[in-house]
Amino acid sequence: MTESSMKKLASTLLDAITDKDPLVQEQVCSALCSLGEVRPVETLRACEEYLRQHDKLVHPYRAAVLRAMERVLSSRASELDKDTASTIILLASNEMTKTKDLVWDWQQAASGVLVAVGRQFISKVMEELLRRLHPGTLPHCAVLHTLASLSVANAFGVVPFLPSVLSSLLPVLGMAKQDTVRVAFCSALQRFSEGALEYLANLDRAPDPTVRKDAFATDIFSAYDVLFHQWLQSREAKLRLAVVEALGPMSHLLPSERLEEQLPKLLPGILALYKKHAETFYLSKSLGQILEAAVSVGSRTLETQLDALLAALHSQICVPVESSSPLVMSNQKEVLRCFTVLACSSPDRLLAFLLPRLDTSNERTRVGTLQVVRHVINSAAAQMEDKKPFILSSMRLPLLDTNSKVKRAVVQVISAMAHHGYLEQPGGEAMIEYIVQQCALPPEQEPEKPGPGSKDPKADSVRAISVRTLYLVSTTVDRMSHVLWPYLLQFLIPVRFTGALTPLCRSLVHLAQKRQEAGADAFLIQYNAHASLPSPYAVTGRLLVVSSSPYLGDGRGVAALHLLSVLHPNIHPLLGQHWETTVPLLLGYLDEHTEETLLQEEWEEKLLMFLRDTLAIISDNAWICQLSLELCRQLPCYDEAPQEKNFLYKCIGTTLGAASSKEVVRKHLQELLETARYQEEAEREGLACCFGICAISHLEDTLAQLEDFVRSEVFRKSIGILNIFKDRSENEVEKVKSALILCYGHVAARAPRELVLAKVESDILRNICQHFNTKDPALKLCLVQSVCMVSRAICSSTQAGSFHFTRKAELVAQMMEFIRAEPPDSLRTPIRKKAMLTCTYLVSVEPALNEQARADVIRGCLHSVMALLPEPKEEDGGCQKSLYLETLHALEDLLTSLLQRNMTPQGLQIMIEHLSPWIKSPRGHERARALGLSALLLRYFLEHLRVSALVPFHNLGLLIGLFSPRCADLWPATRQEAVDCVYSLLYLQLGYEGFSRDYRDDVAERLLSLKDGLVHPDPAILFHTCHSVGQIIAKRLPPDQLISLLLTMFEALGDPEKNCSRAATVMINCLLQERGGVLQEKVPEIVSVLRSKLQEAQGEHVLPAAQHSVYLLATQHCSAVVSSLLGSPLPLDSHACMLWRALAVEPRLAAQVLGLLLEKMSRDVPFKESRAFLLGRTPDRVATLLPLSATCALFEVMSTSAAGPAVLELYPQLFVALLLRVSCTVGVQLPRNLQAQERRGASPALAARNLEPCSSAVDTLRSMLLRSSSEDVVQRMDLEGGWELLRTSAGHEEGAARLARAMAEHAGPRLPLVLKTLACTHSSVYENQRVTTTAFLAELLNSNVANDLMLLDSLLESLAARQKDTCASVRRLVLRGLANLASGCPDKVRAHGPQLLTAMIGGLDDGDNPHSPVALEAMLGLARLVHLVEAWDLRSGLLHVAIRIRPFFDSEKMEFRTASIRLFGHLNKVCHGDCEDVFLDQVVGGLAPLLLHLQDPQATVASACRFALRMCGPNLACEELSAAFQKHLQEGRALHFGEFLNTTCKHLMHHFPDLLGRLLTTCLFYFKSSWEDVRAAAPLFTGFLVLHAEPRQQPQVDLDQLISALQILLKDPAPEVRTRAAEALGRLVKLA
Repeated sequence: MTESSMKKLASTLLDAITDKDPLVQEQVCSALCSLGEVRPVETLRACEEYLRQHDKLVHPYRAAVLRAMERVLSSRASELDKDTASTIILLASNEMTKTKDLVWDWQQAASGVLVAVGRQFISKVMEELLRRLHPGTLPHCAVLHTLASLSVANAFGVVPFLPSVLSSLLPVLGMAKQDTVRVAFCSALQRFSEGALEYLANLDRAPDPTVRKDAFATDIFSAYDVLFHQWLQSREAKLRLAVVEALGPMSHLLPSERLEEQLPKLLPGILALYKKHAETFYLSKSLGQILEAAVSVGSRTLETQLDALLAALHSQICVPVESSSPLVMSNQKEVLRCFTVLACSSPDRLLAFLLPRLDTSNERTRVGTLQVVRHVINSAAAQMEDKKPFILSSMRLPLLDTNSKVKRAVVQVISAMAHHGYLEQPGGEAMIEYIVQQCALPPEQEPEKPGPGSKDPKADSVRAISVRTLYLVSTTVDRMSHVLWPYLLQFLIPVRFTGALTPLCRSLVHLAQKRQEAGADAFLIQYNAHASLPSPYAVTGRLLVVSSSPYLGDGRGVAALHLLSVLHPNIHPLLGQHWETTVPLLLGYLDEHTEETLLQEEWEEKLLMFLRDTLAIISDNAWICQLSLELCRQLPCYDEAPQEKNFLYKCIGTTLGAASSKEVVRKHLQELLETARYQEEAEREGLACCFGICAISHLEDTLAQLEDFVRSEVFRKSIGILNIFKDRSENEVEKVKSALILCYGHVAARAPRELVLAKVESDILRNICQHFNTKDPALKLCLVQSVCMVSRAICSSTQAGSFHFTRKAELVAQMMEFIRAEPPDSLRTPIRKKAMLTCTYLVSVEPALNEQARADVIRGCLHSVMALLPEPKEEDGGCQKSLYLETLHALEDLLTSLLQRNMTPQGLQIMIEHLSPWIKSPRGHERARALGLSALLLRYFLEHLRVSALVPFHNLGLLIGLFSPRCADLWPATRQEAVDCVYSLLYLQLGYEGFSRDYRDDVAERLLSLKDGLVHPDPAILFHTCHSVGQIIAKRLPPDQLISLLLTMFEALGDPEKNCSRAATVMINCLLQERGGVLQEKVPEIVSVLRSKLQEAQGEHVLPAAQHSVYLLATQHCSAVVSSLLGSPLPLDSHACMLWRALAVEPRLAAQVLGLLLEKMSRDVPFKESRAFLLGRTPDRVATLLPLSATCALFEVMSTSAAGPAVLELYPQLFVALLLRVSCTVGVQLPRNLQAQERRGASPALAARNLEPCSSAVDTLRSMLLRSSSEDVVQRMDLEGGWELLRTSAGHEEGAARLARAMAEHAGPRLPLVLKTLACTHSSVYENQRVTTTAFLAELLNSNVANDLMLLDSLLESLAARQKDTCASVRRLVLRGLANLASGCPDKVRAHGPQLLTAMIGGLDDGDNPHSPVALEAMLGLARLVHLVEAWDLRSGLLHVAIRIRPFFDSEKMEFRTASIRLFGHLNKVCHGDCEDVFLDQVVGGLAPLLLHLQDPQATVASACRFALRMCGPNLACEELSAAFQKHLQEGRALHFGEFLNTTCKHLMHHFPDLLGRLLTTCLFYFKSSWEDVRAAAPLFTGFLVLHAEPRQQPQVDLDQLISALQILLKDPAPEVRTRAAEALGRLVKLA
């Protein structure tokens, strides 16, 4: 590159530095830096010249140029010659001092240039800066700033100049009056001091190792004198802070005696500033440096300042810290550093100051003091070693503070103490107890989580910090092991530590395991030596009970069981082997479940089994009695945890059951009765469970103790006392009674069955029944529960059969009274469920109930359950839904139990009669329940049927007539239950006929397969299923039952449920059809009824009765009937539709009717054009009436299944006529009179069909295909939306194509006759018909059916005949059809190759329209065919095609760009071999457009470019380039365009260096592209090409033209384009 080109390049970029977009400006700077990387000297000179020549350039842009120079210098300063360096130094110095005003970004940029040069040429820079320091004159602020920055950047170079600098600056310090200048001086002095300290700390690397602190001491003190005594008194806060920042490092350079002399003034002066400044970080930082300096010289003055220092620092540490303020956090750290310095020098004075402040009640003071104490404990451990007792004793009051912030601070102090041995001292146990207390706090609401980088411990709750601290201290601080073990055990039992159980157990497990590793002696607890520790009985009971709620308290169940397992040697010596096996099983069960999936009852039973096994292994009555005593003592601990207290009662019962001492058992039972809290429901239940479990081993003692309590003074006294308070006594008395009644129930339920029968009436029920006259709901429920448990115990006894229960009738009557008292429409309590369960058990006990009692029970229970509101949803509450289901199951069990007592047809009839009103109920949920119960009872009856003699099932017809219409109920569940009822009834009939129970009847079994059809909501499917049910009934019903069945069915016609009425009609017709021969005398009456129903128009299920007459009439006068019906007004009403359908009953008649309708439809023109009233508006097309009526009639006739054979006979004529009818009615309107009717809406009697001409024709065509067994065609069209497309002008072509595709796939054998019928349509006068048929024919070639049925030649001839059609759409569809040969018959393409290529190439030149749709279709077709034709046939037209499609690459229309580029890719794919040399120039010419269009705004175009480039790769004979295309351009893979373009350009320039000029010329063309993304890609492409070009390729590039073009792009309105242009300009430096 010549110097003039380099200069022009730099000049172009510099001219663009004034761009308004910051991103563009940044890229321009980057480009300048790129120039500077290659040509640093020339670039820097150009920048210097630009700034010098453009003196009026505003400062923001001058600053940008200077920043670019700084970036170049930061890496290339070493390449500068001295002259250039001097020039740049002078420029930067002038720029920096051009204005006396402070223009920070400009002056800072110039300063940065000087600092960058100063790293290499420090002498010259310092010489220039010293030149700017005039004696007696204040220096420029920027000069001071530069000197300060140089001190940091090059301390070893600047420090030797410091004496000269200071000698120039110090005399003028007093002249500085402006605060900004003073701040600059302070900053400079601070940096000078820091640089000097760095120099002195690294003398081994310094250029002059003889330099000492004394060299600067005098000057620094002189500066100190001005700063401290004059400037620090300023009112400007910023200046004061700058002074303080400087004083910190300066203090280390002051002479020792001067520092000692100044400290009495210096320290108070800085401390006084704390009150004046909100941001105190710099004050604290400087103070820390001064204190370190003072301590390092052994200052004695510091002692006199200590009180003031401590007070000021303490007030700073007590400032609340906001984590969002980094300076506040940093200030805290600096203040703590000051405390560390003071703690190391004066520990006694420090503690004397701090510890009394722990007694204050002020939150901030206490928290701050605790923070300092913790810091000192950690940072000055040696100095605090003998102060431990004092620090511990001072924590007494903070331990009592309830403030959460104080608590957090205390916990942190205790954690520090644990690490440094404080807790081993006397008083340390109080600290441990405090931690445990905080662990027991209730979990707080989850605090807001800090950001990812935050380490703020205060974001956690006190409890969370305490839990973490306890565990860490237990597991990581070895010296704490002997302190915590076994001391922590004493916190397991007290209630106030319940919340801490999980962390306590985890810590104890870890400590115990460490002790076990140390040896058995260290692990075994000496209880005598630790009187405060809980006994092993207390630990066992506590851990076992809390495990019953395993997921509470962060999973305390697992932790408690782990601890219990580890402690087994300290519990009892015999438990080791058993617990090692069973505890892991319990823990595994918890691992398999979550809090939501755990079954509480099952888990408690596992724990009780664990306890029972444990007691059996110990087998020591004294130990067991002691355990039971301890468990009883712990009862008050669980007053606030009812579930755990309930489980504790069960544990007590289990333990007492294992005890052999009857006195102990009775004593404990008595105490439990006397101390129980009867007001709590859970406690009453727990007490009852305890007595029940105990009764397993001690039945006599348990009953005796209950009896004694009832008679005791304690019981009577409690009731008497409660009676004094009438307003609340009744409720509390009832609760005591409830508990006792529950106790009796549980005793009966759990005691041994062989013992309990003797006690039921004499001891148990005697005490229960006397409370039946209560109104209290809770007591009622307890009564019912207890009686239920007693009844179940009687039934489950092996002696139940011989037991005569004298109280049975009384109890049943009482249960029914309870049931009747419940509200019939709502379910609030489980009373009725329990009462029905009780009745279920009682029914099976002798003596049997009388008939009236049975009827009362059935009627009462049905009324109580059936009338309930519908089943609640899950969202309404899971408990309510569960209660509902359990209640329903209880009713089912009761009814089956009653039926079991009378297993005869009469008994079944009685049960169904009770259910009959509910079966016919107008409320759906009641019908559903009644049918469900009926199905259940019938199944039960069938399963338990025992027929000893062949007897008739005389009520079969009545029952089937009751259930079968319910097969169409609105509720799906009811429908299925009805089928089940019919199914069971048919098998009952077979059973009474003598068939065995395992016999399976094929006809009856079909009912089960019909159940799925009843789920479907479609009425057609539903009633078809009902018809099938009727057929099955007709085949299996005995003749003598038919009349009763029909009469019952006729009654069902008036059913308020319309669906059931319709189902009755369907089944009546089915019965008449199947069994009408035996009802000959009844047929006229039945037909008469159906005809009257037609006149009444009560429903369409009556209409079939009239169809036979229409059929007879039509067989005699078909033409007249058709003509008359065609005169029916449109739209057809339902009666007319049904009459049309009657004509299709017989195939011969149906064919005749269809022929006549086809003739009527084609006789008249399909539409008439109305005159247009507005000029230029196309005339409206209005349908003619006769063809429209005929179309509607065809639909009705063909919608009948019987018309199938006739439709098949006339298949081609119907298909073609209807297809043509569809095509010529697209966009056609209804006559105005019919439009008005459509707007008003049809009356209910009219058929709900669309009368719009095209929709009517489409529906008729669809119906014709359905009726001709072409369901697959219809289904395919339905799935693809083909019918909807056929109806619209925009989608009609696609709809015809989809129809052809469906026909080819599913109705191929019918196509030859269809095509023969279509042959004459190419000359149709209606353009729409020609378009439709061409689309249909074109799509047929897309399938191999054309070849399979030998239709290929005829199809090609038919399309060729249409190739010159006047309609462009027809010509376009012809090309599409020819291209479809590639997919339909690919093996035939070669044979027809020349013809196909000629047609396609001719299509490329169709018309003068640059966006001809025919040309687009030709490109799409060629892309499909080029792979299949002969290479020789393709060669002749290849070049022409490539040249012809090239202009489409940049077409405005996305479709043309996509098609042409994709075709180009296909041409590349097939042009390997012979065609390579001919085609390579086209490939190269298309390469740049394809690469640039990868950024096309349309995704389809970009995808086509990916494909085309992958195909071009092999033709370029460059493996690396082809591999790059294959790697980066795969479909679906994200493309990093810059990376890909970089790789591509690298390979292009390496393998095709001669293409550089051609590619750049193409890029220049795209600089003017209308698409912003492509326009931005062009300079990017240019830049990468240049980046990878070699110097020898420079002659190919017209650099001036390229720079000029990029210069124009720098003014583009799009920022992205300007950015890319600047980037490209930066890379042009490569062509040097």
